[in-house]
Amino acid sequence: MFAGDTLWDLVIVGGGITGVAIAHEAARVGLRVLLLERQDFAAGASSKSSKLVHGGFRYLKEGKILLTRDSVREREQLVRAAAGLVTPNQFLILDLKSQRVPMGINLGLRIYDWLAGMRSSETLSVEEVLERVPGLPADDLLGGYVYRDAQTDDARLVLRVLSEARRAGARALNYVHVHSVSSRAVERSGEPSELVIEDLATGTDPAPTEPERARATIRARVVINATGAWADRLRGTLGLPARMRPLRGSHLVFSRERVPLPQPVSLFNPVDRRPLVIYPWEGVTVIGTTDLDHSDDLDREPTISAEEVDYLMAVMAVLFPALGLTTNDIISTWSGVRPVIGSGQKDPSKESRDHAVWVEEGLLTVTGGKLTTFRLIALDALNKARDMLGGEVRIDALKPDHPAIEPVDDAALQDALREHEQEGAPETEPAVRERLLGRHGEDAVRVVRGVIPPPGRRAEALQRIPGTTTTWAELQWAARRESVVHLDDLLLRRTRVGLCVPKGGARLLEPLRAWCQPALGWDDERWSAELARYQEIWRTRYSVPTPTA
Repeated sequence: MFAGDTLWDLVIVGGGITGVAIAHEAARVGLRVLLLERQDFAAGASSKSSKLVHGGFRYLKEGKILLTRDSVREREQLVRAAAGLVTPNQFLILDLKSQRVPMGINLGLRIYDWLAGMRSSETLSVEEVLERVPGLPADDLLGGYVYRDAQTDDARLVLRVLSEARRAGARALNYVHVHSVSSRAVERSGEPSELVIEDLATGTDPAPTEPERARATIRARVVINATGAWADRLRGTLGLPARMRPLRGSHLVFSRERVPLPQPVSLFNPVDRRPLVIYPWEGVTVIGTTDLDHSDDLDREPTISAEEVDYLMAVMAVLFPALGLTTNDIISTWSGVRPVIGSGQKDPSKESRDHAVWVEEGLLTVTGGKLTTFRLIALDALNKARDMLGGEVRIDALKPDHPAIEPVDDAALQDALREHEQEGAPETEPAVRERLLGRHGEDAVRVVRGVIPPPGRRAEALQRIPGTTTTWAELQWAARRESVVHLDDLLLRRTRVGLCVPKGGARLLEPLRAWCQPALGWDDERWSAELARYQEIWRTRYSVPTPTA
C-alpha cells in the first residue's frame, strides 16, 4: 500500500473538515502530507451537521466577541470564494407570544452586523413576517427579525477542500484504519512515530492471496489526531484518559411541496427553549437540531430516536399548525455526533463548542470547534505541528489571510457549457453553472466534458435528478473520480439523493444504475450487494424509527 521507507512530515488521522483543512494548509506550505480516514471522507459530523456556515450569533450572549468576529469574517470569505457551495441567506427569527425573543436582540444583531462589516438585520412587523413566510400562526405572532448567515452542503465542502489539498500535493485515502501509533517515541528519542494501518477497502474486492498485505507500518514526524468525536480512540492507544463528550444532533427532512418554506426560520423549542432552525436545503425542507448525550457505540452510525422525532415534530406543529404534518410526511432523517470536549456541565447544550489543540505523549490532537472556522482551526493545529517539527523540516510561511478555498475563474466552464449546448442539450440554468463551480472548483470543467451518458440521455446530463438539486453529470463524476468505495458514499455524501428522495431514492434505482454502474466499474453481483447494503443502512440509520409501544 505504501513504500516502507517513506517518511511523512504529517500523518493526519481523520477525514472530516478539520482533517482535510489541515492537509490543505500543510500541503500549501510544502509539507509531505498523508491523510487517513477509517470510514468515508466526511462520514462523521462533517456530513451530518445543520449545514450552517454561521457567525455564531448566540455566542454574543456568552461574551465571545472575538470568536464571533472571526466566525463572521470566515463566513464572508467563504461566501465570496465558494459561491454555489456556501450561500448567504436571510434568517428569520420569530417573536411569538408563546416564545418571546430575548431582550436586547436588536442590539445583538447590530453588533453582529458590525463585526461582519455590513448592515443586514432589520425588524419586521407581523404583516412583513407573513409576507415572507405565509402560513405561520398569525394569532401567536408578534413580529420578527432578519439577519444574514449562510448555508452549505457540508460533505461537499469537505470534498472541495480535499480536492484542493490533493492538488497542492497531499495524499488522502478513505477506508484505512489506524490500529496504533507509537507517538511516545517522538518525545523520548526524537525518532519518527510509527503507525500500524489497515486498508479496509480490500474487503470489497476478492480476498488477496496474502491477507497481511492489507496491513502496513508507516512513519511520520508528526501525527495529528483529527478524528472528532472519536479522538479518545487514538489517544487511548497511548493510555491517555478520555476527554470527549459525544453529543448527538438529529434532523428531519420534508419535501418542499409539503413544507414550502422560502427562507430559514429560527425559533425556540417550546419545551426547553433551545434554538432550532427550519430551512430550505437541496430542494427539501429541514428542521434541526437536537442536543443529547450520545451513549451508543461510536462504531455504529448514529440514528435519531423516537423521542427526538417527537421533540422536532412538536415544533413543526407550533409553527405550521395548518399543514397537519405527521411522521408519514418525513422523507428522511440524519443524526451526527458532535466532537464536544466534556467539562462536567449537567446540560449538554451548555458545554463549550470551542476547539482545542493538545500535545500529549507526542500526539497532536485537534478537536471541537465549528464548521465555519475550519481554516482557523487548521492553522492553529499547524502552528503546534511546526513547533514539534523543529528545524528538521522547513515550513514556508503560514498565511493567516489566505482563503480557505481558492476562487476559480468560470471562463473555462462557460466554454464547456456552450459546447454541451451545441451538442443538442438544453441551455444550462445559471443556478446549475454556479453549483458546478462551487462544489467542484477547477474540476467543474471535467464534470461537464467528461460525462458519458447512457444511450439517448445526453440532453439529461446537466438536468436535475428528480426531487433534488443534483445533476446526473455530478452523480457520474463522483462515481468515477471521487474515491467512492460503497454506494452509500455516493448517495449519502458525494450527493444527497438518499436524503432528498423518498425511501432513499428507491424509485430512481434504474436510472441511477444506468448512469453510475459503468463509472464505478462494478459487475452485476457487486452492484446488487452494494444496493442491499445501502438500503439496509438507509432503513436503519436514515429513516423514521418505529415508535416504541
